[in-house]
Amino acid sequence: MKKLVLCVLLTVLTFFNLSAQDSTRFVIGGYGEAVYSHNFYSNSPYRYMYADRYKDSQGHSQVDLPHVVVMMGYDFGKGWSMGSEIEFEHGGVEASIEVEGDEAIEVEHEIERGGEVYLEQFWLQKTFNPAINVRAGMVIVPVGLTNYRHEPDKFFTVYRQEGESTIIPCTWHQIGVSVFGRLGDWGYTAQVLPGLNSRFFSNDGWVSGGSASPYEYTMANDLAFAFRVDNYSFRNLRLGLSGYVGGTDNDAYPRTVSSSGSTSTGVAGTVLIGSFDFEYKGSKVIARGNADYGYLDNAAAIGTSNKNSDNSTFSPYSHTLVGENAMAFGAEAGYDVFTFLHSRKLEGQKLFAFVRGEYYDSYVAPSGQTDYEWSDKTRMAVGINYSPISNIILKAEYSHRFFKSQYNNEPSINIGITYTGFFRR
Repeated sequence: MKKLVLCVLLTVLTFFNLSAQDSTRFVIGGYGEAVYSHNFYSNSPYRYMYADRYKDSQGHSQVDLPHVVVMMGYDFGKGWSMGSEIEFEHGGVEASIEVEGDEAIEVEHEIERGGEVYLEQFWLQKTFNPAINVRAGMVIVPVGLTNYRHEPDKFFTVYRQEGESTIIPCTWHQIGVSVFGRLGDWGYTAQVLPGLNSRFFSNDGWVSGGSASPYEYTMANDLAFAFRVDNYSFRNLRLGLSGYVGGTDNDAYPRTVSSSGSTSTGVAGTVLIGSFDFEYKGSKVIARGNADYGYLDNAAAIGTSNKNSDNSTFSPYSHTLVGENAMAFGAEAGYDVFTFLHSRKLEGQKLFAFVRGEYYDSYVAPSGQTDYEWSDKTRMAVGINYSPISNIILKAEYSHRFFKSQYNNEPSINIGITYTGFFRR
């Protein structure tokens, strides 16, 4: 962890030295979120299996740093540029190796703080003209509203849109090649990527874990294709359509060979995702929405294989069945109540009162397999976003997650403070 932080600092210092030569070429920025939540329900993993046991739970509170991101970019000239994002999720990871003198000189490996640290973006880009740009490296896959607009000033709720970020990777980033541009009122993106790893598919997250890899590399035996098209014909309104199709294989590594010499091919399938989203941004009203639907070919065989695979203590996989379909629908709208007040003291400040509703299901069972009805959720949220200046937002909300009658509903209160901005550009 210390080496990673030192690397980040050295990279920042290096870029600042470059920027002294030509300050217009260097960009550094980022965003971050700090959150307090009180959940009026149990956090036991068995709360759906044995709902009656947990109906009178006193709940629990938690604090978190969901995302802290440092973004850096540089324009090399002649159309060449680079961009990068280093993300610290949930406070990062603190691990250490200690030598315990009072335990017979025992060497211990300890995890002192949970979380994740990873390179979310790192790409080189060649710009030919506004209509044609080519980007290669670790890129964002812009399927769905959350992946396309994931900074904390792009959604009202304290946490990212729950339904969409449950069923597909968010923020979805993979190594690949992207071609994008804008022609008049139309913007487009087309990408070639490695396929998702179905060992990470699950009943509570569908394919959301599939872009991960427990190894120092990502298998690329299967290819996938993603696209996005946006239209800006209407004033203050953007309409977006995005999709994904790719092969998946739950036996990508290791490739085993039997005594007869035949190679195991595992269980293969195809992932299809379609998404529509919109955003309206006026002077007083902001509204957003998304509709996502996914299909997994051969889901029954993939789920059965995953559930029956090695379930050792250190296995990184989920070992659950996976749905043949998943879906997420949501919308939010906010109104700036400060527009009622005409005071110079409030200039530059905003206070949005908002409401959000969403429905999602991470597991629509294949024919003949267990149906987990707790995966079917409806969530409502109401709250406020206060911005003393454009880069800072204080968020507060009350949310309520509704289940079918045999389960316990899950209300919560969430409070957060966020920043988004460029420190130098």
